[in-house]
Amino acid sequence: MSDDLTKWWKEARFGMFVHWGLPTLLKRGIWVQFWEHIPKDEYAQLVGQFDPKEYRPSDWVEVAKDAGMKYMVITTRNHDGFCLFDTKTTDFSVMSSPIGRDLLAEFVEACHDADMPVGFYYSLQNWRHPGCLTKEVIGPPSYYSELVDESHEQIRELMTNYGKISVLWFDGLRPNSAEIWRSDELLESIRQLQPDILINNRAGVDGDFSTPENTVIAENRPWESCYTTNETWGYAPGDRAWKSPVQLVELLASCASGDGNFLLNVPPDTDGRFQNEAVERLRVVGQWMRTNGEAVYGSKRAPIAPGNGWATLLGQNMYIFAKRWSGSTVSFGWIKNRVMSATVLSTGQEARIEQIGDRVILQELPEHAPDPLLPVIKLELDGVPGLVDPQQVDVL
Repeated sequence: MSDDLTKWWKEARFGMFVHWGLPTLLKRGIWVQFWEHIPKDEYAQLVGQFDPKEYRPSDWVEVAKDAGMKYMVITTRNHDGFCLFDTKTTDFSVMSSPIGRDLLAEFVEACHDADMPVGFYYSLQNWRHPGCLTKEVIGPPSYYSELVDESHEQIRELMTNYGKISVLWFDGLRPNSAEIWRSDELLESIRQLQPDILINNRAGVDGDFSTPENTVIAENRPWESCYTTNETWGYAPGDRAWKSPVQLVELLASCASGDGNFLLNVPPDTDGRFQNEAVERLRVVGQWMRTNGEAVYGSKRAPIAPGNGWATLLGQNMYIFAKRWSGSTVSFGWIKNRVMSATVLSTGQEARIEQIGDRVILQELPEHAPDPLLPVIKLELDGVPGLVDPQQVDVL
């Protein structure tokens, strides 16, 4: 994949994930049918109850933009096989529900109207078909032909009927076999229909970016960590384990410092509205981003990792995310460059700089953390930052 195609995505750094669909009605997350072993015919009766009367995707886009998010990825089909779009392959879709509209088309329109890049999540796993409960292959390719053919056609519909799509986020490769899924053929057809699309690594082939889940693992290729705002993928009002704004900005900083993206799931409720707890947290994150976003957007991995947090690099500027504020003096070592200035982004206060070789001591800073979430110090250097290699130093 050309670096030119990933450029916008790597500069964005922060995106919104939206897990929504039929499981929302049971209010226990997207895996509820599996964990409670609900037969597919019984589960299918939920289609007659899916009627999100407050669904206004433009509101979702507004929340994402206010939070500083630069792209959005929505579940077009979850593991249960229910489609949020108008498909000709099955009647197990939103078109058979009381709302009876292509909700995906409305979401895409709202994103395009706001210049928000659109991503589609698509689960290859589909519990309405046999052979999807285990990763192991339990039959010949013909055993899975109906499942695979349906998915290929649905993805063709998704890539054809909704204008420009920027990201395709696969999930649920069961059985775990690129041969069964004809993954190479699938990705080739996708790129013919959407030449500029970015595809993740969960369809049995490498794709364009990696997707660690609920963990931050920096890789030497484009990558994106996905988390959810509480602990459940999908609407679950009983889950009160909401991540604090501090936790959210720390996750974002951790991803950016490793040259990766942060994709945060915000699950709507049964009526199609974001929960107040999520909106309130995103509003606080957005306030932080308006002050400190220059340390995140378009940033790269810095050559040093300060002991009190994380660091990013943008041109000749380095940014220190000070997770543990150490008082009026902040220091670090091993940098080759001269530090020309050091400024606290949230207050504009400049530090007095003392530098001895590769050691930098920033003095006359606030005694207490100047930002309630995560203070950021901007360092202007005399060139692109370089690292003094500790391996080349005999003793401290």
